[in-house]
Amino acid sequence: MYRILIVDDEENIVNSLKRSLRKISEWEIETFTSGTEALRRAEGCTFDLFISDFRMPGLNGVEFLSQVKKIQPNAARIILSGYTDLEALVGAINEAEIFRFINKPWNDYEFILTIEQALKYKDMLTENLYLANQVREQSEKLSENEQLLSRLEQQSPGITKVNWSDDGSIILEDD
Repeated sequence: MYRILIVDDEENIVNSLKRSLRKISEWEIETFTSGTEALRRAEGCTFDLFISDFRMPGLNGVEFLSQVKKIQPNAARIILSGYTDLEALVGAINEAEIFRFINKPWNDYEFILTIEQALKYKDMLTENLYLANQVREQSEKLSENEQLLSRLEQQSPGITKVNWSDDGSIILEDD
């Protein structure tokens, strides 16, 4: 189950977004009309995706998503706006590292598809982080084993070298 937080200062937009997404049963959606309230919720609960209106009174969408990025850096972020200010869009991408910018009014199919892509992207980043940590742990273990083998070899030269026969058995040599 994915958790999605949506914030838009217009109640009718929030209701319309909820209607657009109500058929997706594997998404748990929470909505807010205040960026400040939504931020408080983000501080206490983990979400997979944040969708924010661009222009809101008080805490605007870029500020909200920038603060969310600090709290939950692995969550995906989307800006939703009726304004197409290119400079502001570039700022949102750079500052809040948003996944996508969706124009109002939106097409429900494209909106849902964008959310699915954002969630898949978030999952991929999470898996990459997990795999990178596994590689790091395995590298540390290998390094420890190499150090142990090196110490053994220093204490008893030749102890780490094995003579194998063609049939896979170990050849023991008497001195």
